[in-house]
Amino acid sequence: MKRVFLDANVLFTAAHNPAGKAALVIALGVKGKWEVVSSSYAAEETRRNIASKFPDSQARLRDLIESISMVASGSGADCPVKLPEKDRPIMEAAMRCKATHLLTGDLRDFGTLMNKPRQTAGIVIQTVPEFLSSL
Repeated sequence: MKRVFLDANVLFTAAHNPAGKAALVIALGVKGKWEVVSSSYAAEETRRNIASKFPDSQARLRDLIESISMVASGSGADCPVKLPEKDRPIMEAAMRCKATHLLTGDLRDFGTLMNKPRQTAGIVIQTVPEFLSSL
């Protein structure tokens, strides 16, 4: 079964746009199509951003976070992939939970690693639309 790790920006989008593709990924995971996972680090970043930008979406975010599996975040010190410091805990958590996919909208920092599992500890990094179209 696929284990799909969600970056903070995917959680943010799902909370802010409940009819969108990011929310669909979570909904399908809850129904058993795949396992959906994120980390305490990603969840906390999302909470801060939702509170400041779309406070009306806070309850939806809480519900989403409660519906998925959460893993502890590391410091990022054990991340073998060359990433900015702020993204290393995300990659490290995805590796720790043995994710098959890491979904992110962060093309600036993850873009060169998209769809290159040989460079990313076997994890396929994709955007949400890429993941859904690959099914």
